[in-house]
Amino acid sequence: MSDLLERVTAFRAAFARRQAAELVELPGAFAVRDPDFSRSQEHNQLIVETPDADPAALPGLAVQGLGTRRQYRITVLDEALGARATLVLAAAGYGRDTELILARETAGCALPEHAAHQVELAELRAAVFRQQLEWSQDEDLARQLTERRTARLRGAEKVLFLAARAPDGEITAWADLYLDPTAGLAQLEDLVTATPHRGQGHGDTLLATGLALAATAGIPQLFLTADVDDWPREWYARRGFTKLGRSHSFLGR
Repeated sequence: MSDLLERVTAFRAAFARRQAAELVELPGAFAVRDPDFSRSQEHNQLIVETPDADPAALPGLAVQGLGTRRQYRITVLDEALGARATLVLAAAGYGRDTELILARETAGCALPEHAAHQVELAELRAAVFRQQLEWSQDEDLARQLTERRTARLRGAEKVLFLAARAPDGEITAWADLYLDPTAGLAQLEDLVTATPHRGQGHGDTLLATGLALAATAGIPQLFLTADVDDWPREWYARRGFTKLGRSHSFLGR
């Protein structure tokens, strides 16, 4: 594993720990829980951070750490362990999603002419809720997936919510930016353009703004994750991001 990937993995584990309302330490893993966002898998999951955990033990650790749930999510940060665990977890009823970890240097990145701006959750709430409701058709789930950003504020040294706007001031797209100057890392997460505003360059605005803010903070590397089977991975590649590695998430009953 490269030094950069090791630091990214450590950052992701530390972020999950810091934002957790409840934390359960387990052998080779830890469970994060948040009763306020009980339907958010991000905030209620088992995270495996060591490469030598026993795959056969993971379903039991998930139950031990999370209690009774309709579904259990297990995130394996080490790529090789995730590959070894796939067959074992499939036999236990778990499906697998794979994320690419992509990164690029921030040197030379400057704010675009019409940069995105930092906003408070109160300004984002209506736009995020509308988009989540469109995706899920479930008001309670949409509310939790909107409000969970309050927990993310605990995750890193500095957490910014960025928004792009239409000329009339309407929020058209948004993203989280996590800055950790001590680790020399930034992460851009949850970049979304509202359905009516897609194809207008708002994603580029948010990405360029995030890179520039990281550079201004003296952070040399920005990373993000992208679904291995979805189109954004190619979109990021065209913008200078290269693959560091993979992580795997397993969802089962």
